[in-house]
Amino acid sequence: MNLADALLPEYDREMGLTRKLLERIPDDKFAWAPHAKSMPLGRLAEHLAELGYWMAMTVNQSEFDLATGRPEGYRSPATRDAVLAMFDSAVTTSRGVLNDRTDAELMAPWTLKRGGQELFTMPKAVVIRNFVLNHIVHHRGQLSVYLRLLDVPVPSIYGPSADEAI
Repeated sequence: MNLADALLPEYDREMGLTRKLLERIPDDKFAWAPHAKSMPLGRLAEHLAELGYWMAMTVNQSEFDLATGRPEGYRSPATRDAVLAMFDSAVTTSRGVLNDRTDAELMAPWTLKRGGQELFTMPKAVVIRNFVLNHIVHHRGQLSVYLRLLDVPVPSIYGPSADEAI
């Protein structure tokens, strides 16, 4: 089995679980944050949606600089529907990019920079697993806590939640 075929089922499962949480974000709580040092709910949801594009970026590019910023004219999603549309587009794009990639392509180096300074370089397949998928799982965990604090029913993820059986 090649690397792409090994990564796709994991990607599909994690994206499906992430969507289940994003479907529950309340439109009227986008500015809410559990603490002054926490990112607001809307920004956290947006970050989860944009992380879906990181797999495509990782596969298609050899590096990314965090200092690049957003494209001109970019507008943050302001509703759950807009977040879901962004997420669905990202997932479709990334899945299509990963499909049929060779092991050699996925073992090519990829570098993350900030302001031109290298933060790390790893094979693309490792970046997909560690920096993309694990990053999404991390922020999905944050979102599940936000939802709990807002008394929004939390879906089952890897097992039942207090609100939902498997």
